[in-house]
This record gives sequence, C-alpha cells and structure tokens, in this order.
Amino acid sequence: MQVVEMNTKMDTNVFNLQAFYGAALVDEQGREIPITEEMIVDACDELMKLWHFPMTKAA
Repeated sequence: MQVVEMNTKMDTNVFNLQAFYGAALVDEQGREIPITEEMIVDACDELMKLWHFPMTKAA
C-alpha cells in the first residue's frame, strides 16, 4: 500500500522533461544564468587554442 501511495505522489509531482530545451548555471546568489550557444562556441574555441597532440615516446 505504501508503494502505491508513493507512486501516486510521484506522478503528480513529475514535470515534463521533454519540454526542457536549455541549460543554466547557478551563481552564488542562486540566480540562474542561461547557457547560450555563444558561450558554448567561445568555450570550444578556447579549448581548441589550448589543445595539442600528445608527445610521442622516443624509441
């Protein structure tokens, strides 16, 4: 009986995950800062500048 009650409660509190199309960072004050495509592109560009091939071992 307890499991049935718990499942019923969960069904009423679950939101539709398919409706969520974004992401956000949460700062120290609890404010949500949306992550934009520009932020992702900038981060990837920065990583590409820092990336290098691993050194090969000398035989």
